[in-house]
Amino acid sequence: MSELIKKQVSDAKAAMDRAIDHADNELNKIRAGKASPSMLDDVMVDYYGSPTPLSQVGSVNTPDARTIVVQPWEKSMLVAIEKAIMEANLGVNPQNDGVIIRINVPPLTEERRRDLVKKAKAEAEMGKVAIRNIRKDANEKIRKLKTEGVSEDEMKTGEAEIQKLTDGYIAKVDQLSEAKEKDIMTV
Repeated sequence: MSELIKKQVSDAKAAMDRAIDHADNELNKIRAGKASPSMLDDVMVDYYGSPTPLSQVGSVNTPDARTIVVQPWEKSMLVAIEKAIMEANLGVNPQNDGVIIRINVPPLTEERRRDLVKKAKAEAEMGKVAIRNIRKDANEKIRKLKTEGVSEDEMKTGEAEIQKLTDGYIAKVDQLSEAKEKDIMTV
């Protein structure tokens, strides 16, 4: 395999790694009935006029499986943090006791679990689509190498290598999805 094709394969592998990481992060944000600090990763707090991630204005902990505790670094931020959590529409009610904010994570109903499994499958499918798009782009780049003197056989070898990568990464997305589905459906 020529160096040009090896470079395309390694670029595709790096892009697919990023797609897997993204899919994993998106799946981790889906609540599975257990409290997790990552549930609040997307919450942006109005910190003196600029939107700031919650993790930068206070510490987020889980003392037990059903509770998240947010301890702001400035007491004046309690109301802003509480408002940001409400506006994030996470399906939870923050309770402000003047020192910390407690969030009780309710147990999931069977119907809600099914909805979350659908959401997880949709996220997994988006990950697979991203990987397929990377495959398509890599194959197009390999075909364009013909003008640089790359032979047909080397191009076919490169495309086969890209397909092998694609199959492996799609299997990884399936594994992540199955693990999340099992996590969601576990009562």
